[in-house]
Amino acid sequence: MFRTLRLDPVLIQAVIAGALSFAHLHDLAAAAGQDGWKAWAYPVSVDLLLVAAWRRMRQDSGNRDAWLWFAIALTASLGANVATAGLLDMQDVPDWLRILVAGWPALAFLGGTLLAHAPAPTPKPEPEPEPEPVEEEIAPASVPDVIVERAPEPVPELPPAAPVPGEAPPQVAPSASAAPVPPALLDHARKIADAHRAQTGVPIDVTTLRNRLGVPAALADSIALQLT
Repeated sequence: MFRTLRLDPVLIQAVIAGALSFAHLHDLAAAAGQDGWKAWAYPVSVDLLLVAAWRRMRQDSGNRDAWLWFAIALTASLGANVATAGLLDMQDVPDWLRILVAGWPALAFLGGTLLAHAPAPTPKPEPEPEPEPVEEEIAPASVPDVIVERAPEPVPELPPAAPVPGEAPPQVAPSASAAPVPPALLDHARKIADAHRAQTGVPIDVTTLRNRLGVPAALADSIALQLT
């Protein structure tokens, strides 16, 4: 299977320009006294130095040596193109131009060696990507399903008053209508009444019971009625 050849206008233009510059350098070298194969070697030397400097500039744009040798090779190529445009008598080349052409091989060798042994640029480390923040889900506070009914805290017992000899504590008759009493409160009242009997030897009266429990008088009467 054959591939289809495509003509690139940029490539064609580069080939034409290279061929013309190559011919101008050859003609200038031949006019400066470099005959035979030496005249053909000059354009190769100039173009290779130009390409080597360009590649080094692409690798390290801050390399001043690469820019210097690129400017030298470009000046040699442009100078040959201008010199062969009729501004210079190719039959009588001046001595200074002959000296430049004769000294070019040593100059090109020095530039090519420096470019070939130049240290490679150190690649910059790529920054590490920052980790994306992880959003933590906060679980809603759990609400207890069952609410425990707390019994009323017991009222601290006061020390019983000393009974007067021969005098019984006044008894208050409980009311006939008894209000409903919670079982927990009734048990607590029974403990207070038993403790009062154990300390004083007499049953607890309604007033003392109401003060100990901190309840209304009607509820105290109902408790006293159920304790009897």
